[in-house]
Amino acid sequence: MNRKVLLEMALKKIWTTWLAACLLAWACLPATSWAQGYSQTRYPIVLVHGLLGFDNIGPLDYWYRIPAALRADGATVYVTQVSAANSTEVRGEQLLSQVKQILAVTGAAKVNLIGHSHGAPTSRYVASVRPDLVASVTAVGGVNKGSAVADLLLGVAPPGTLSNTVLVSATNGLATLIAALSTASQQPQNSMAAATSLGTAGSLKFNLAHPEGIPTSACGEGAYSVRGVMYFSWSGAQPFTHPLDILDPALALTSLAFAGAKNDGLVASCSTHLGRVIRDDYRMNHLDEVNQVAGLVNLFETNPVTLYRQQANRLKNLGL
Repeated sequence: MNRKVLLEMALKKIWTTWLAACLLAWACLPATSWAQGYSQTRYPIVLVHGLLGFDNIGPLDYWYRIPAALRADGATVYVTQVSAANSTEVRGEQLLSQVKQILAVTGAAKVNLIGHSHGAPTSRYVASVRPDLVASVTAVGGVNKGSAVADLLLGVAPPGTLSNTVLVSATNGLATLIAALSTASQQPQNSMAAATSLGTAGSLKFNLAHPEGIPTSACGEGAYSVRGVMYFSWSGAQPFTHPLDILDPALALTSLAFAGAKNDGLVASCSTHLGRVIRDDYRMNHLDEVNQVAGLVNLFETNPVTLYRQQANRLKNLGL
């Protein structure tokens, strides 16, 4: 066999191996990762942050890598900024104003609201007072029936005490700093109003005025659809998930406030329920639910970014 034939055989083998490797790599990709328009919802997706949250501070995003992943699949995504600390009603009015601006810019008739933590009742407020502008509300780790951590803080530092004055001043200072570093420097901050809204009594009072999607049982599901708005929720239930995450020990500590009840470190799983409960036991803590800190999440659980993409696809398939 001459050298030319041997060379041709070698090249053919290399080509065949390379082609097989490419086909194998393509086949291993999740179907949704290359599906065009996977998260291309009919209405814009609007993300609403929680307590002491923000849109972005420099390179730091509250919704770490989530908006980019949704946009890559075709979604139109807006990240809102409301008061870092204030009552649900004040934050809700701020969000309503931003929703109207988004609708004016996009020409869309409605939005899909996705709220994390305090962002959930904030979103519910808008859906309750202007259901004609909202297609769906999704609560992620939502404080829908209050948090034992807020109850504990209100009990340790009741209004009128020196400890309350110190705590409120410190939290207001932090909220003001967050607002100044983000895009909400003009928004008012009131950490006492926020704590009251997030406590059990404050949440139940809010729910009486805005009951849409709230379960009537202690830990059940709520109505899937109310006045044309669809309601969903999911949450984590593992306070400590990654040894390199510097905030996980703090969440493991705050989880003790729940006396053994399933929680994500800051909210009990049953309190997060709203409308259709997708799951309430992901191995995630309260910050993992927004892919923080910097994507240091449980390696043995579905990535949080994937959950947002799946929810967008769910909304898309519902025509929302």
